[in-house]
Amino acid sequence: MNILIFNGALERRPSSTSHSIIQFLQQTLEENGIHSTVFNLAGSAIPLFDFTLSKTPVAVEIMTQQFREADAHIWLTPLYHGSMTGVMKNCLDWLEISAKEPRPYLTDKMIGLISWADGGQALQGINAMDAIAKSLRAWPVPFSVPIVKPLLFDEGNPGQITKAYQQKLQLLIRILISKQISARSLQENNVIL
Repeated sequence: MNILIFNGALERRPSSTSHSIIQFLQQTLEENGIHSTVFNLAGSAIPLFDFTLSKTPVAVEIMTQQFREADAHIWLTPLYHGSMTGVMKNCLDWLEISAKEPRPYLTDKMIGLISWADGGQALQGINAMDAIAKSLRAWPVPFSVPIVKPLLFDEGNPGQITKAYQQKLQLLIRILISKQISARSLQENNVIL
């Protein structure tokens, strides 16, 4: 199984919030024998969405292939003015290039959602990602992790995620994996619900 971790933050610092969360996710996935790939918007060179271009940019083709080949996704973003980051939404808009394929967009992909904010409004970022995931024919798992950023890190150990948030992130991974395994089993047995 390969899980794509989609980093919607433009943070480049190794001490950034997104980097700390991604490190924890990758370590947890690795401990469970699951391969993960990180798609960082900061280095992706994804241009502004322009469907009138005569040729799809190479960076978009690579991104689309990575997104569609992954078995499942975990999306994470800081809350920006009540939603996900604009560059994250722009990136997802480019999945329109798959619209005419037999299984367009992110059809039947399981997606875990994580957002953080300085206050208690991170759920707004989750809601924005949830709506877009569903529009792309994906299945957001029924558990997400809205994070109050000042409570994310252990006060006595800077950069260390608190036990409470470690448990929430681990639960998200367990649910994502179990849902993906269940969906794969149904597909392999040609079960139509």
